[in-house]
Amino acid sequence: MYLDEVFGLSGKTAVVTGAGRGIGQVVACGLAKAGAEIVIISRSGAEETVDMITKAGGKAYDLKADVTKEDEVDAAVAEIMRRSGKIDILFNNAGICIHKGTLEASIEEWRSVIDINLTGEYIMARAVGRTMIEKGIQGSIVNMASMSGTIVNIPQWQASYNASKAGVIHLTKSLAAEWIGYGIRVNSLSPGYIATPMSADVPQELKDAWEPLMPMHRMGKPEELIPAVLYLVSPAAGYTTGADVIVDGGYTCI
Repeated sequence: MYLDEVFGLSGKTAVVTGAGRGIGQVVACGLAKAGAEIVIISRSGAEETVDMITKAGGKAYDLKADVTKEDEVDAAVAEIMRRSGKIDILFNNAGICIHKGTLEASIEEWRSVIDINLTGEYIMARAVGRTMIEKGIQGSIVNMASMSGTIVNIPQWQASYNASKAGVIHLTKSLAAEWIGYGIRVNSLSPGYIATPMSADVPQELKDAWEPLMPMHRMGKPEELIPAVLYLVSPAAGYTTGADVIVDGGYTCI
């Protein structure tokens, strides 16, 4: 079928970081339904996500690694090559957010957010990109950014998170330009407020403040991100690289 030819991922191996829950879990399941074998990299394991995929008839396994530690990432990539033989797709999703003003947040908290959200994505992209180049794989990398890399969120203050995601967007453009000659496409996804376990921990007063600012007056569903990711990693996006795809219910357009 035409849609399978354009958007299908049959025979592809997709690596997803931070897929133990939330957006990563939902997107991993979506990529599996499109035909990809899923490899999940997380610090604490992702047995639940693997079970969800395999029970639905897909293929998946998980590996434990901290994306901020280059030796652990390199070991995980080597294990994926041993078990799966290739990496076609990376959804670089692991991240954290700390809602604290600049004067309240510690330097350690700043470094933690930057280390996971920006340096961690750099380390993962670097390891996977190197492997794609060595093996001649014309693959696709999607880095998780955020609308927070484009706007400043209110009323909460989160300078570390916003700076990290702005960095991810420009890192994406830089890698896209650097690796275009190898046939590797690098794009970023920038969600708005999405209803996930991370957002469930946010005080209700913040959610109440956000809703009037959203043109759709609701948070997005993680499932509503799957089509954007499928586009970016599939043959349909063959001429798309260095792009930041914003899926935010119109938040950043006003």
